[in-house]
Amino acid sequence: MKKIAFTAVLALSCAAGTAQAQISGDIVRVGVLNDISSIFQDTNGMGSVEAARMAAEDFNGGGKGIKVEIVYADHQNKADVGSTIARKWLDVDGVDAIVDVPNSAVGLTVNSLLRDTRMTFLASSTASSDLTGKACSPNTIQWVNDVWATGNATAAAMMARGGKEWFFVTVNFALGQGIEAEATNYIEKHGGKVLGSAKHPLNTSDFASLLLQAQNSKAKVIGLANAGGDTVNAVKQAAEFGLQQGGQTLVAFLLFVNDVHGMGLKVGQGLQILEAFYWDMNDDTRAFAKRFAARPGMNGKMPSANQAGVYASTLAYLNAVAATGSDDAKDVVPQMKKFRGKDKLFGDVAIRQDGRVVHPMYLFEVKKPEESKYPYDYYKLISTIPAEQAFRPMADGGCALVK
Repeated sequence: MKKIAFTAVLALSCAAGTAQAQISGDIVRVGVLNDISSIFQDTNGMGSVEAARMAAEDFNGGGKGIKVEIVYADHQNKADVGSTIARKWLDVDGVDAIVDVPNSAVGLTVNSLLRDTRMTFLASSTASSDLTGKACSPNTIQWVNDVWATGNATAAAMMARGGKEWFFVTVNFALGQGIEAEATNYIEKHGGKVLGSAKHPLNTSDFASLLLQAQNSKAKVIGLANAGGDTVNAVKQAAEFGLQQGGQTLVAFLLFVNDVHGMGLKVGQGLQILEAFYWDMNDDTRAFAKRFAARPGMNGKMPSANQAGVYASTLAYLNAVAATGSDDAKDVVPQMKKFRGKDKLFGDVAIRQDGRVVHPMYLFEVKKPEESKYPYDYYKLISTIPAEQAFRPMADGGCALVK
């Protein structure tokens, strides 16, 4: 098993004797669990680790001299690897919270493992909406995005612009299947049609046959129900096929600014993207992004929504630790669920009883090269989906925590 052993200790205590009695080991340990070596390394990876470190630094002891330690590991997109790391963090290393976890299979495994333990799961990059539905846990808070929001909000925004006929190119695991199912349900309930779907395995390099099927379907909208390097490869090859020039609209359900940077505006122009966060939205997001870009190893890169979510969820967790004087999930998670207010990165935020963090979502269009005025100036806002419309109604999720 590959594991990154480096530990960043942030000595934030004002004095050694001020640690809270209910904080295990007199230190709060947060473990960033993600993909450091494969298709999500740009949107998560070491950028997520730096985002967690930024949150710990900004927390600055919470006014109580609380010490924070950030550790991290690579789950390699394998549920068994992720589970082994999480169990060691729980049983041996004294880690109090796990954050990030892109890859729904890994996230659902961690969610099950941590249920009713003292550890908190901050699922800031796990897309499965089961985390706030049938698999909801008193230990879990889900930030940023999920497949219900991605599928429904994107389909709604595109259909409002005339996109009634769809074809899906879908990664054949929980993430893609969930997005396609949610979007299809919305499309068909609102008078649209799904003309077909082509499936591919994770980490695919050749999309030619799938894109030909999409092109031949004559569907108005081609939905890419995948993520990371898979979406980037699909978009690049779609440009070679001339799909958008032929009148079809390409929609990426889960793509981030880092991915657009990698493919370039010449390839990505016109692409429709649903995002929870964009670095250039306002003064607060720009200030955070510029600090992030200056961090070690970031080399001027702007943060993805997932990396912003790691920062926001880690800081919210640490604030709840300070408020309760405890790092036990049974104390911290209920405290987090009391929050209603403004988050600097995600706008108006509320944390529901099912663990879902609700906030606005945004449909963007990738700019043409001539429209971009400076580095990472890639998006233009098409529409805003209010928080109450962006996420599944709590009553519809089937979460046992909802009374």
